[in-house]
Amino acid sequence: MPTSNLTNAKNAKNDEFYTQYIDIQKELEAYLEYNSDVFRSKVIYCNCDDPFESNFFRYFVLNFNKLGLKQLITTSYKPSPVANTQLILFGDDKTIPKLKGRPKITANKFIINEVHDVNDDGEFNLKDIAEKLKANKHNEWSPLEGDGDFRSEECVNLLKQSDIVVTNPPFSLFREYVKQLFDYNKKFVIIGNKNTVTNKEIFPLIKENKMWVGTTSYNKDILFIAPSNADLSKKPKTAIRKVDGITYLRSPSVWFTSLDHGRRHQPLPLMTMEENLKYSKHKEIKGKKAYDKYDNYDAIDVPYTDAIPSDYIGVMGVPISFLDKYSPDQFIILGSTQRGCHDEVPDTKKYDNYWEVKQDGKKTGSSGGKTNENGNLVGNDGKKNYFVNNEGRTIQSAYSRIFIKHKKK
Repeated sequence: MPTSNLTNAKNAKNDEFYTQYIDIQKELEAYLEYNSDVFRSKVIYCNCDDPFESNFFRYFVLNFNKLGLKQLITTSYKPSPVANTQLILFGDDKTIPKLKGRPKITANKFIINEVHDVNDDGEFNLKDIAEKLKANKHNEWSPLEGDGDFRSEECVNLLKQSDIVVTNPPFSLFREYVKQLFDYNKKFVIIGNKNTVTNKEIFPLIKENKMWVGTTSYNKDILFIAPSNADLSKKPKTAIRKVDGITYLRSPSVWFTSLDHGRRHQPLPLMTMEENLKYSKHKEIKGKKAYDKYDNYDAIDVPYTDAIPSDYIGVMGVPISFLDKYSPDQFIILGSTQRGCHDEVPDTKKYDNYWEVKQDGKKTGSSGGKTNENGNLVGNDGKKNYFVNNEGRTIQSAYSRIFIKHKKK
């Protein structure tokens, strides 16, 4: 097997974590509060979901009629461990034929056109689904010809038939996954790593208001259900929780979407710059004469979203967590530090003649080129590595920043 395939197989295995039902419910119902018909008469496609295990499938089946869905399509990449071993879902004519000996393991396609009397009795397992749906001949369960990869021709053909894609895609393929959604002009609600927002393929889409953060707080990590065979040996112990025999993995993840929701249109309440300098709860701001300016950008550094001054008309660098408070009615996104995403806010200085130093005074061996395109502030806060040149001039990198301006009224 080529190295790339080995890497893809390893990444796919590491991507197998299941989203909790309550998290899906909270997120999707926030869109319904804004537009009760957002899913009505739509074809929903969950193209990274094993229906035997997926809470996305569970949510849409349970709420199929309430949402007014036209159709629900679900395809699995990794075949279900219980496929072909338990009850038939939709009748002998449309299911995978029984085999002698060990059942054939395949990826599956589920197409739901009608749902009758499905209730959440706390036992939403294969048997529960089968008892409610197997008699409905308008629904289909059949094997896929391939492995169910979202990039395969048969899955792309199903994508073309859909209106909205809702799923937790493989994080290792997130950029490619998002590109496909835009290539086929599909609306979506998906989960991704928070750090992808400054990626050079993802950030322009956010900047241009083609995709945005969902309704769940950016400051809240998502707890995923870990399969019993998951390899968690390389995960931080602080990220693993066990409750009632279930293992959860805490991940710095966030919802991304192209569906509108009410929070996007709620202006962020702010104080003026003078009020922030007097009354801010943040010691980095309160009592200072002015906000710090970057050494290499014509912008001020605003380390906290709630400290954005309401009356500053210039460019401001804010944390990426600003995105869950971002209203396109209130702000304009101009760019970001790092990864060449600062197209409307060019950097004015390079640090190739600097070198990186630890707080104990030892050089790390890295040149100042490492901090080019970061938002850099003059000085040393005594906490993290800094950069210095032959003249003894010292600068430090701020964390990733997004450049914004107030929208003109």
